[in-house]
Amino acid sequence: MGMVRDLVTGWPKAFVPFFAWIGELRNPATLKADIIAGITVALVLVPQSMAYASLAGLPAYIGLYASFIPVIIAAVLGSSRQLATGPVAVVSLMTAAALTPLVDHMDVGSDEYLMVYMALAAALAICVGVFQLFLGLFRLGVIVDFLSHPVVVGFTNGAAIIIATSQLNKIFGVERPHAEHSYQQVWAVIMNAIQDTHFLTLLMGLVAIVIMVLIRKFAPKVPSVLTAVVITTLASYLLGYQARGGQVVGEIPVGLPAMSLPTVDVTLIGDLLMPAILISLIGFMEAISIAKAMAAQTRQRLDANQELVGQGVSNITAGLFGAYPVSGSFSRSAVNISAGAVTGFSSLVTGAVVAVTLLFLTPLLYHLPQATLAAVIMMAVANLVKIEPIKHAMKVEPHDGWVAIITFGMTLVLAPHVEFAIMVGVALSLGLYIFRSMRPNFTTLSRHPDGTWRDAKRYNLPTSDQIALVRFDGSLYFADAGYFETKILRAVAEKLELKFLIIDAEGINQIDATGEAMLSQLSDSLRNSGVEMLIARMKHTSFEPLERTGLVERIGREHFFSRIQYALEYAWNELGPDFDRQACPLYTSDPYMDREHVVPRQQA
Repeated sequence: MGMVRDLVTGWPKAFVPFFAWIGELRNPATLKADIIAGITVALVLVPQSMAYASLAGLPAYIGLYASFIPVIIAAVLGSSRQLATGPVAVVSLMTAAALTPLVDHMDVGSDEYLMVYMALAAALAICVGVFQLFLGLFRLGVIVDFLSHPVVVGFTNGAAIIIATSQLNKIFGVERPHAEHSYQQVWAVIMNAIQDTHFLTLLMGLVAIVIMVLIRKFAPKVPSVLTAVVITTLASYLLGYQARGGQVVGEIPVGLPAMSLPTVDVTLIGDLLMPAILISLIGFMEAISIAKAMAAQTRQRLDANQELVGQGVSNITAGLFGAYPVSGSFSRSAVNISAGAVTGFSSLVTGAVVAVTLLFLTPLLYHLPQATLAAVIMMAVANLVKIEPIKHAMKVEPHDGWVAIITFGMTLVLAPHVEFAIMVGVALSLGLYIFRSMRPNFTTLSRHPDGTWRDAKRYNLPTSDQIALVRFDGSLYFADAGYFETKILRAVAEKLELKFLIIDAEGINQIDATGEAMLSQLSDSLRNSGVEMLIARMKHTSFEPLERTGLVERIGREHFFSRIQYALEYAWNELGPDFDRQACPLYTSDPYMDREHVVPRQQA
């Protein structure tokens, strides 16, 4: 009975993390901290979400829809207690990039265009959510590992520049002509700005930027975005900004969004699948990155697959309530945890504040200048431009640095089709990994004066003419088996008196069918040449496949050793009593100098 009771009471916590922290709200201090944090995040989210919706090519109020129920769902079903979900810059850019080509044949700005575009955005959110939910339920969160750090860094830097420059027309108050690529649009905007800048719009945008910069520098606890929005909205109203040619948010529907399935042309669903997959992965990477950082800080357990479930259902909800794809936000999550959030209840408070805004406060946003929203976006993405990670990747591995640089360049050149830049980056990462794995480190070892094994060539150490000791640091598989065989045969050819070849196999983690066949052939070739192949320190993961195929018996079980020292003693014994082992460069007075802390498989 006790087991059944534990199962019944425990299952909700496993599938709905909400039940794990709801009881903590009985503590007044926790409840107060979450309420304060939730309101603080909402003060940032309301103006920021409207700005990001504009970036996605949607009416500003759609950002509020995306900041209501999806925020609450992500908190209830996700495993991170402080992750703040909602509209984010990169996902907004990718949404615009995915949808714009599907409606470019329509009259931009018409009611039909807007209706189709909004329906497609909602359908895209559902596709993103279904894919994330699928990954989460089937424990496939590991798939995001295909997006390497250099690819993400390069893409994020490029996307940040594209996002910032995409707002120039709103800052200068000029038209943004349609063009195939973003850089062409930016150049056209600059040319238009030189001739037709609307100076009141430019002033409004600059004022918003100055306000945010000054507040962040001198009064960081004051909500800079909200302050800029309030001041410029009042200025817009008092100066008659709209009547003077300025662009404002305009009328926002009062009330909460209704639930409905988006009505879209079925033939367009296929065009949404690839962007949905990429948005799913990029969005989740952003969410899980900040979630991991916060989990390390709070020492809370984080389940990546459960987070995928939370983000997936959140996106499905976003689509059903007429919004667009959402994700975890770096900036708002940082605000949430720094404001003292303890549980996911803070996100419920954030959603409630957004609901109050939709019900009662939207008329106050009518005069909000579009230039202010553009300034909010530009300030938000400024922190995404980071050159240091690219420089660091170049120091660690030049190939990775170049992957980041190429992904960055491709993002700038191919935008708005940024999905191709990501695919190029992923292909480069995988290709370079395979290329590097095809040529693992192959070293001839000898005794160093300190008794340890070292690279004979690097340390200019003498080697034995009768016994060669080599090390291979990589799995033996189809891509590098030929390389391994070539290096072995070359090492054998350099020593005409060679009788024994000892392979230090500690660095070989796995062996596939090609590697096994190569070892079999190599053993026969060496034996025919009068050279015995001895294998030392082979791991169980590599030894067991050879045992299953019978290769261990064909090579000779007595030729496998758990220590290099045992292999040496076998070779010395076979060379006979006339062989002076103490004169051998591989000899040491301490027979256990090569300690590797494994259970000996056999001792010669």
